[in-house]
Amino acid sequence: MAGMSSFSLIRAACVGLLLGGCASLSPPPAPPSAAAATPQARAPHPDAVVKEAWISSAHPEDELDSLAVWPTEQGGAWVIATAKSGNQLLVFDADTGQRLRTVGGPGEGPGQFGRPNGIAVWGDTLFVVERDNHRVQALSLPDFTPLGFVGAETLKVPYGIWVQETAPDTLKLLVTDSFMADFRAGLLPPRAQMDQRVRRYTVSLPPEGGLSAVETGSFGDTGDAGMLHMVESIAGDPAHERLLIAEEDRRVGSTLREYTMDGRYAGRSLPVFDADAEGVALWDCDVDSGWWVATDQTRPTLFRVYDRASLAPVDTFSGQVVADTDGVALYVAGTPRFPDGALFVQHDNRALAAFDLRDIAAALHLHGACLP
Repeated sequence: MAGMSSFSLIRAACVGLLLGGCASLSPPPAPPSAAAATPQARAPHPDAVVKEAWISSAHPEDELDSLAVWPTEQGGAWVIATAKSGNQLLVFDADTGQRLRTVGGPGEGPGQFGRPNGIAVWGDTLFVVERDNHRVQALSLPDFTPLGFVGAETLKVPYGIWVQETAPDTLKLLVTDSFMADFRAGLLPPRAQMDQRVRRYTVSLPPEGGLSAVETGSFGDTGDAGMLHMVESIAGDPAHERLLIAEEDRRVGSTLREYTMDGRYAGRSLPVFDADAEGVALWDCDVDSGWWVATDQTRPTLFRVYDRASLAPVDTFSGQVVADTDGVALYVAGTPRFPDGALFVQHDNRALAAFDLRDIAAALHLHGACLP
C-alpha cells in the first residue's frame, strides 16, 4: 500500500481474521424456547481432541468475546480481545497468553467503548465494533491512538466485521447489524428491512493520517432460505468470491450462510450446528487451498473444519478444556512459539486459548501447502 513501510505491507498481508462472535444482549433477546437458546453439553462425538498450547488467566468480569491478531516488530504478535462488560480491550502475548495491558473504558468519546464486540486488524489499523455506541471505532497500532469512527449515522445494533483492501490506502468494511423489532420478545424486523443485515463502508486511510468513511449500501436476502435472522460473525474469501455469515437464530437452525462478495445469497447454507454458529476464520494455504474453521458453541466447543474450495465438511475437533467459544482468530504468519501459525479462541467468556496449527493438522490428518 502506498505510504506504508515494507513491514506494514507484511502486516497487511497477514491480517488477523476476526470475526465477531456471539454477544448476548443485556437483557438478551428471548426466543420462544429459552432452553433452546442455551448451549448444552453435547452427546459424545467422535471428533479429535487437540491439547491447548496455552490458556490465559481468567477475566470473568470482562466478558471476553472477539479476537484479532497484530504482529509486533519484534517478531511476535499480540492477541487483542474485546471485553463486552468491561467496555475495553485486553491485549495478550500470542506466544504465552500473558495479559499485557488493557485499553479504553466505558464512554462515547475517542478511545472509549460501548460494549465492544467484533474486531479486526488491517496493517496497523484496528477496527472495533461497538454495539451500544452504534459505531465502528478505528485506532492506530501499537499505541491505540483513535483515528475516527465509521457508521455512527447508520448502524443500529452492530456486531461482526470483516475488512478487505480494495485499493492502496482504501478498505471495504462489512459490518453485521442485528437490530430487532423487539429484543425482549425476539421479534425480527419486517421482512422488507432484512436487506440491511450487512452494511458496507468504504474507508480511506491516507498516509498523512486520519480516516474518512462513506456508507456504500447494505445487503441481506429477504427470502426464507437465505435470510439472516440473527447475524453476528462474518468472514470473506475473495479468491473464491465468497462470504460466510453466521446465522444464530436456532428457531430456523443456526448455521453458516454462503453469500457472494457482492452481497447475494449463493443458495447454500451449511448443515445446522449443534448449538450457535459463532466465530469463523479462513486458514488459507495459498490462493486456492486451505480450510475454513468455524465455532459450534457447545461445551466443550466443537470446531468444524470445511474444505476451502468446496465447503465440504472435513472433520471436527475439540480442545481438552475450551468451551462455549465466541470469537476466533487464525494467524498463519508464524511466531517463535507457533512457527506455522496458531488458532486463538475465546474460552467460556473469561479467558483465551491457543491451538498450534501443526497440532490441529496432525490430529485431523490435513495436508496443504502451508503445512510442514
